[in-house]
Amino acid sequence: MTTRVIILNGGSSSGKSGIVRCLQAVLPDQWLAFGVDSLVEAMPARMRASDEGIVFAADGGVSVGADFRALDAAWVEGIVAMARAGARVVIDDVFLGGAASQQRWQKALGGLAVLWVGVRCESAVAAGREIARGDRVPGMAAAQAEVVHEGVFYDLEVDTTRTESLECARSIAAHLG
Repeated sequence: MTTRVIILNGGSSSGKSGIVRCLQAVLPDQWLAFGVDSLVEAMPARMRASDEGIVFAADGGVSVGADFRALDAAWVEGIVAMARAGARVVIDDVFLGGAASQQRWQKALGGLAVLWVGVRCESAVAAGREIARGDRVPGMAAAQAEVVHEGVFYDLEVDTTRTESLECARSIAAHLG
């Protein structure tokens, strides 16, 4: 069965988005890219400061409410529908719920060939990237570095602490065969 979906999971500032861009460059077929950051940006601004939406705490913590979960579920189903219609899709996600987040995707993706990729980065390095980016709540990278991987199973793991995005993308592409 041909892989239709690649899901990259890692904490904030771990390097997922860079790997996704490199994957689109090195993979021979055309792959659509979707990331949870785009979902958050697409939501009405009022949801980014509401207990029912998504809240970014001053310490870097993230909490989501019922409205966010409903839109997130619709987003997942939409992406899966594209893959079922023949598109190849690569996802940049942050499994805040660890294993439960993966199970949500697994349920929606039933029957599709998926490559699960863990993107790791040492907390201190991710925190440095977070500061350099300037668009994240300080502490988010450190808070997410390990928790997003708890109970999650991968086909492949890459570590961006000392490895460039392009090399990680080439490893993922090689794993696809």
